Amino acid sequence: MAGDQMHVLSALDSAKTQWYHFTAIVIAGMGFFTDAYDLFCISLVTKLIGRVYYTVDGASKPGSLPPNVSAAVNGVAFVGTLTGQLFFGWLGDRVGRKSVYGMTLLLMIICSVASGLSFGDTPTSVMATLCFFRFWLGFGIGGDYPLSATIMSEYANKRTRGAFIAAVFAMQGFGILAGGAVAIGITAIFRSRFPAPPFAADPAASTPPQADYVWRLILMFGALPAALTFYWRMRMPETARYTAIVAKNAERAAADMSKVLQVKITAEQAEMASPVDKPFTSKPFGLFSGEFARRHGFHLLGTTSTWLLLDIAYYSQNLFQKDIFSAIGWIPEAKTMSALDELYHIARAQTLIALCGTVPGYWFTVALIDVVGRFKIQAAGFFMMTAFMLALAVPYDHWTAAGNQIGFVVLYALTFFFANFGPNATTFIVPAEIYPARLRATCHGISAASGKVGAIVGSFGFLYLAQTPDPAKAAAHGYPPGIGVRNSLFALAGCSLLGFLLTFLVPEPKGKSLEEMSRENEAGQP
Repeated sequence: MAGDQMHVLSALDSAKTQWYHFTAIVIAGMGFFTDAYDLFCISLVTKLIGRVYYTVDGASKPGSLPPNVSAAVNGVAFVGTLTGQLFFGWLGDRVGRKSVYGMTLLLMIICSVASGLSFGDTPTSVMATLCFFRFWLGFGIGGDYPLSATIMSEYANKRTRGAFIAAVFAMQGFGILAGGAVAIGITAIFRSRFPAPPFAADPAASTPPQADYVWRLILMFGALPAALTFYWRMRMPETARYTAIVAKNAERAAADMSKVLQVKITAEQAEMASPVDKPFTSKPFGLFSGEFARRHGFHLLGTTSTWLLLDIAYYSQNLFQKDIFSAIGWIPEAKTMSALDELYHIARAQTLIALCGTVPGYWFTVALIDVVGRFKIQAAGFFMMTAFMLALAVPYDHWTAAGNQIGFVVLYALTFFFANFGPNATTFIVPAEIYPARLRATCHGISAASGKVGAIVGSFGFLYLAQTPDPAKAAAHGYPPGIGVRNSLFALAGCSLLGFLLTFLVPEPKGKSLEEMSRENEAGQP
């Protein structure tokens, strides 16, 4: 696009920040609220589910999920998310962002409630139905990644675009805190109403029958915020960039732009934004074309590989931090607590880590991303994650000694801070800014799906890798021998270092228009 043909899209890029932008952040961010809430809560309630359904009479320790069941419950939502990212990313480019946007939220609402209603006569059947609904919950969550990022990037002006997309992603922080608050609140109510002795004192009475309701209620609460924003999501207009550049509907683009900019734009003005019938525009190229590979091949390698490596490190720690806390003695031994006491202690510990490390990192990104830039934040984040993981791993025996646990937790929280004030946010933001409009959601979905492959590696791999190398001790927990927590931290540090190096493949979109980054203002663009 040249000269006057860039007029209307330039108006979008230079538009003042308006109330509509903040409304869009909340509406678009609810999917990430639900995503973080579910991820946070499932890592909490697996301990309780193990006690409720897998306690063996006469055993010396409380019940826990068998390794294969634990891996399935934790991993199946990731498989659904990966599938949803690819499918809805492709669909969002084919039929429009708005057309499928409500569908993803509806799936989340239905499946969050259904997860809490998981039914069956045996533990196996209950876990099977839970996994079924969690797959489809993940499918809906997955669709929200490319759609929310693309919608926010196409609504925003170029000065604050990074902060707006980061704010959508930062809704995960509120989801984490809400998950902790709901888990602590529900557990506290049930503890006071149905007091129970520690497992060591009375194994059978330590898990009251009412504990089966606790994990169900916690999972079902995740549907509430999503349900409250469903109506407003359905009322969001299609993005003007999609309508003008991809759908080539000037009249509709004018109406959509007017809603966002709150100014009157005519169809003739909107038509200027569309590259239709330009004499120098060659045939649009596709995702698998040589032209795409030439222009964006290294970009796609950069966004997919860095997201993959980030999620291997991030999710392996995030999902199993309760086990790390137990290993360093920050949470009492399971048999010294009742089932609800254990859930309460884990929820409190994880919420503290989130409050001190995870959530502030999101908002540092929101505040600084359009000042510092995406590249610097991502590179520095990966570098600091590497440093703090090594600081945990090298003197690991020191951190596990009595009296040193607080230092371990501080360093552990700092790795989460620099993940969120770093690649966890930027790997989500950049793919929504650097690809052409007709392939934007697809490429974001591919990048996000690569990240979820990393999450699957982390959630399955770390579960086994972090087990003690001692075969006898590992077998007592139902696992094959692993490499231990210390060596696992070394491996995660290696992933972070590789992420730092691959960040150099990713361009810097700060202060540039979407059309400039995607090179849609050059001949041959779709």
